[in-house]
Amino acid sequence: MSLKAFHLFFISASTVLALGFASWCFIEYRAHSNALYAVAGGAAAASGVALVYYGLRFARKLKDIGSL
Repeated sequence: MSLKAFHLFFISASTVLALGFASWCFIEYRAHSNALYAVAGGAAAASGVALVYYGLRFARKLKDIGSL
C-alpha cells in the first residue's frame, strides 16, 4: 500500500469516525438536553466536513502521481 493510498484511507476513516461521533452527540443531546453534547456534535460535524474538503483537495492535487 502506497503512502498516498494510506493517506486517503486514513482521511476516509477519520471522516467516518468524526461524523459518527457527531451523530452520537446529537442523539445524546436530544435525550439529555445537555449543551455540551450539542457543542461537541457541532465541532465533530465541522471536523468531518473539513476532512471531506481536505480529502478531495488532496486527491485532486495528487491525481497525476501514480501507485494508488
